[in-house]
Amino acid sequence: MFAVIETGGKQYKVSEGDIIFIEKLNAEQDSEVVFDQVKALSSEGDFRIGTPTVAGAKVTAKVLANGKSPKIYVFKYKSKKNEKKKIGHRQPYTKVQIAKIEG
Repeated sequence: MFAVIETGGKQYKVSEGDIIFIEKLNAEQDSEVVFDQVKALSSEGDFRIGTPTVAGAKVTAKVLANGKSPKIYVFKYKSKKNEKKKIGHRQPYTKVQIAKIEG
């Protein structure tokens, strides 16, 4: 059984027990979150696609941690102009474990 959910402007294919990193949610550690934007649902040979979402389907997940990804560096440079700019960025994330898929 798997589902395709949408959160943070991205879509994820998830199954029960999966651990995924998603865009940061305003949820505390060890709390439950419910994703009701289920785009597709598959179970025992039955596959349903939503228009735009599957009616009555939801995915429950447990928040494992909130954190930041490793730093990436963006370096802008223009030759012969003595122009350089170094920028660092750390994207915040929420680590969740999929507990239950209903639909």
